Amino acid sequence: MRKLAVLSMHTSPLAQPGIGDGGGMNVYVREVSSALEEAGISSTVFTRRVDKETPKVMPFGNGLKVVQIDAGDFSLRKEELFSVVEDFTNGVEEFLITEDQHDALLANYWLSGSAAHQLKHNLNMPLITSFHTLARVKAASGDKSFGYEERIKVESEVIGCSDVILSNSSFETDQLVSHYGADPSRIEIVPPGVDHSIFNPACKSEARRLLNLSEQKTLLFVGRIQPLKGVDLAISTLAELEDKDARLILIGSSSGMEGPSEQRRITKMVKELGLTNRVLFVEPQPHEKLVNWYRAADVLLMPSRSESFGLVALEAAACGLPVVASEVGGLQTIVENGLSGYLINDRDPWSYAAHVSKIIDDSGKAEEMSEEAVERSKLFTWSVTAARIRRICLDLQSRSLVDCA
Repeated sequence: MRKLAVLSMHTSPLAQPGIGDGGGMNVYVREVSSALEEAGISSTVFTRRVDKETPKVMPFGNGLKVVQIDAGDFSLRKEELFSVVEDFTNGVEEFLITEDQHDALLANYWLSGSAAHQLKHNLNMPLITSFHTLARVKAASGDKSFGYEERIKVESEVIGCSDVILSNSSFETDQLVSHYGADPSRIEIVPPGVDHSIFNPACKSEARRLLNLSEQKTLLFVGRIQPLKGVDLAISTLAELEDKDARLILIGSSSGMEGPSEQRRITKMVKELGLTNRVLFVEPQPHEKLVNWYRAADVLLMPSRSESFGLVALEAAACGLPVVASEVGGLQTIVENGLSGYLINDRDPWSYAAHVSKIIDDSGKAEEMSEEAVERSKLFTWSVTAARIRRICLDLQSRSLVDCA
């Protein structure tokens, strides 16, 4: 096993997380590919071209490259991309046929899975799939977005033909089995990691000085502004706090078809609650610069309706920031309830505020949680993630491929 064809159709690992459809998956694809290179397995990452200026082949890391595939208009939204999956598939196949041999496919998200499924049969290559989010899980939280039925159909087909399915946690494994009837023997739990050389604790006052922030209790939200992420609950949490000097910093921009309307609703909500002077909207930040915002805050809020894993929570924990999050998905793996943060099993802002207050009103408790968060985060590294995927790739060489025909 020498080289993987990594498919990330709807977003490039070179794109900045927090802008448009870029999020934790960008970080995942970039970091996994880089760590696998260190472990002896090279990667070519395939993504859809979204502008005419970017070269077809872009090098990144140590010997890695991103290949831009022409598939549809540059301006297509993520919700419209399924219509050009065939174009994307054909472009990837043409590259794989003419370039150096690739030994397996690693698909990220259902769109890439759809393309990789066809490539598996066309090229007789093993297929490893990481879904990142699942339509039926999102629907259970109230999110039935455009193309919901088509997506479920594709996810079911890809799950049925994947030789290995990468799951972020035991919770995602249960979802794959219960919602899609996935074969447990083909699921491997491989949690993402965090770069501890970047994300680590440092002086809070110094971080605030660098960001030109005053010394007041600070809640932080990092993510795309869309209903699924629960930005409104973060704002309501601030409103419920007894500490009326506390502030909330929101880092991110609108995403998806509902993003712009959600952005307007959130802005209106802040004004109506009289929080204009206590809520700071910050544009998406380069990934490596997020570390200062984590270090400057007292609590990270992550009130997502669903979350496959939650890289933001892991990065925050690595910086010593306690996390108050919804009790969903992989967040239950990252946050040790009552030790490194709190997990909330309802959508009541008072519940969130009560647990935030336990941290910001008790410096001793906050320090204990900070230390526990850092220790917990040390269980997750990209090198361990890559080592597990490398072992899976090597095992695939001795297996017969799943045939869904």
